[in-house]
Amino acid sequence: MSEERLTYEEARAELVATVERLEAGGATLEESLQLWERGEKLADLCQSHLEGARERLKARTEPDAEDDD
Repeated sequence: MSEERLTYEEARAELVATVERLEAGGATLEESLQLWERGEKLADLCQSHLEGARERLKARTEPDAEDDD
């Protein structure tokens, strides 16, 4: 599944697993770098999902500017 199609929950679960693999140690330097890079992408994706949710909530909870007239 491509990164763009991962739900927040899927991306977060993969991020947690990636961090656990890094913390467990035993990976080569190259493997560790690949895990780190994947973790960064997943963290960015999670942040994007959260920002999108925040914007949706904000749009639904803020009064419309037209209502102020």
